[in-house]
Amino acid sequence: MAEYTPSQAKILIVDDQEYNISLLERILGRAGFVHIHSTEDPHQILQLLKDIDPDIILLDLHMPGMDGIQALKLIREQTGPDNYLPVLMLTADVTPKARQEGLQAGVNDFLTKPYDRTEVILRINNLLKTRDLHRQLQFTNALLEERVQQRTEQLQQAQYEILELFGRAAEYRDDMTGMHTQRVGKLSKRIAIRLGLSEQQSELIAMAAPLHDIGKIGIPDQILLKPGRFEPEEFEQMKLHTTIGASILEGSSFDVIKMAETITRSHHEKWDGTGYPQGLSGEAIPVEARIVALADFYDALTHERPYKKAWTSLEAIQEVEVQRGKHFDPSIVEAFLYEVGQSEG
Repeated sequence: MAEYTPSQAKILIVDDQEYNISLLERILGRAGFVHIHSTEDPHQILQLLKDIDPDIILLDLHMPGMDGIQALKLIREQTGPDNYLPVLMLTADVTPKARQEGLQAGVNDFLTKPYDRTEVILRINNLLKTRDLHRQLQFTNALLEERVQQRTEQLQQAQYEILELFGRAAEYRDDMTGMHTQRVGKLSKRIAIRLGLSEQQSELIAMAAPLHDIGKIGIPDQILLKPGRFEPEEFEQMKLHTTIGASILEGSSFDVIKMAETITRSHHEKWDGTGYPQGLSGEAIPVEARIVALADFYDALTHERPYKKAWTSLEAIQEVEVQRGKHFDPSIVEAFLYEVGQSEG
């Protein structure tokens, strides 16, 4: 930002005496100020604030109809606390009470009548330089906030990509396209929003969902990639991917990793309590895990795996409806059916 110069400053003089205005205009003009505006009617202040956007106001204390204190309160209400607009009070009243009232109302400095030319310019220049420094500080803060925001967005994007890559690493063992985790994340977000969850929470679910099966990296290939049904002991070993995944993710201070840990541990729990690893039922199952469970179930059915063929979308939807109130939360089934119906339509 360019530094302050007198020729750039916009000055507003408010005084009910034309003589006082003329005197100040001459003093300011000789000092190099060219953008000088004035009014004898304090009721015009608010409109002049909008029209002129002054850098400083020279305000008479004693005026008929509306005194300087009342006018100053209007000015502060209009400009707000973040806009440093200096007000220089013009007064012949040098009593402590007058100064206290002015300072309480938000006066920045005083000019005592009759005016000393040098003092007028010095006080105005000091206040204008302070305003300029304040504006430079605001500009710098805004620039820093923008850079922090950009950096935060970059870090969030990097975090999202890392989570996605971890999810893909696990899925590549039985999904060579690596796209299952992404699809589950996107569908989970749509279901969450349809349920009425906040945008922030829904986005966290979308970011955390791709890690739901990260525990598969601890399951032997002969079990994970086995075609056909598992033997009872094999299924028990397969169940361990929930607790393995949770143990991998536990202890993080990041909200998204905490949510991923919850999803990983609980996405095979069932609404009726027959799931694993803890046998939770109903709303005891975290809502994010209930959402991802359905999204994972639907996507797994509708895509081919080494041990099965892909179901049609209609077949998978019918199976979800069969599992309403058994495997899945009925309210989440409703949200899912709406979202899938929208995409299918």
